[in-house]
Amino acid sequence: MWSDDRVPVQSTAPQDRTMKRHHTARYYAHRVKESLTTRVSKLICAVVLGLLFLIGIITFILWLSLRPHRPRFFVQGFSIPNLGEAGVGNSQIIYNVTARNSNQNIGVYYDSMQVAVFYNEDQSIGGSPVLFPFYQEPKNTTVIAGVLGGAALTATGQQWQQMVADLARGEVVFRIEITSVIRFKISSWDSKRHRMHANCLVHVGPDGSILPIYRDKRCPVYFG
Repeated sequence: MWSDDRVPVQSTAPQDRTMKRHHTARYYAHRVKESLTTRVSKLICAVVLGLLFLIGIITFILWLSLRPHRPRFFVQGFSIPNLGEAGVGNSQIIYNVTARNSNQNIGVYYDSMQVAVFYNEDQSIGGSPVLFPFYQEPKNTTVIAGVLGGAALTATGQQWQQMVADLARGEVVFRIEITSVIRFKISSWDSKRHRMHANCLVHVGPDGSILPIYRDKRCPVYFG
């Protein structure tokens, strides 16, 4: 091929087409390889995420089944016979509280337990240790009942007069506090000790007995 000034010019069109075809083949091979790598990576990520999700679900189910629920306390009875007549020296406080272990497969060890009674929620008027260390089976209820009198009843004469005055107005407010040191038993493993408090608010009517609205009422429970 000659140009206008008769200088020969070499044509490179076939070579350019060969290089373009060569470049294009490498490009598509790279794209295919990249696509396969991306798909494999996505598959591996999906499998790993699926396994993590499955492990999370299993762990959550195990946690729900093994997580200890704190015992539940309910006031069944509370009375001060002849509150309006008796004095401090010959008076008695009769109480009846139930502790329920609602766990399906977890038992509760009660290493100690103390019951205290408060007038107007914060004025201590008596208390004593109750029961001996015992083990409560799962799905079981234990009755905590007793009588505070004599040296266990520490109400002062002034407090007693205030209680009688409240009684004349219709009702007297008391609070039962149960303090325990407990451990949870899961299969053959025992948990560490926890100090537990149950606070049961009760109102006593003119007859010296708990008002019906406060009977079988669930008591707030906390650890501390």
